[in-house]
Amino acid sequence: MTTDSDTIFGKIIRGEAPAEKVFEDDDLIAIRDINPLAKVHLLVIPKTFIRDISQANESHKELLGKMMLVGAQLARDEGIENGGYRLTFNCGDDAGLLVPHLHLHVIGGQKLGAPA
Repeated sequence: MTTDSDTIFGKIIRGEAPAEKVFEDDDLIAIRDINPLAKVHLLVIPKTFIRDISQANESHKELLGKMMLVGAQLARDEGIENGGYRLTFNCGDDAGLLVPHLHLHVIGGQKLGAPA
């Protein structure tokens, strides 16, 4: 699959920008966040461009489910499953969306405060 995103995530997906990949298949790529909010902070990014979760539709249902399952598997792989972790989508500027390309945050490895 390809992306039409000119964001940093589009560049990473196309191999035009470096990233520390922890997972990749035909649909998704997962990388370590370069500005982690916790000991473990991964991003699960679809290769198909969707601006944010508000732009997802019925045709994306399987992809969104796969993102959540991959996020849970990565939490197990990173050893943070038992202590707990957070799976988060940010939508819009007020929520802190910095890159307008849908991505799932996998955050854990330490005690997390209550979400804002």
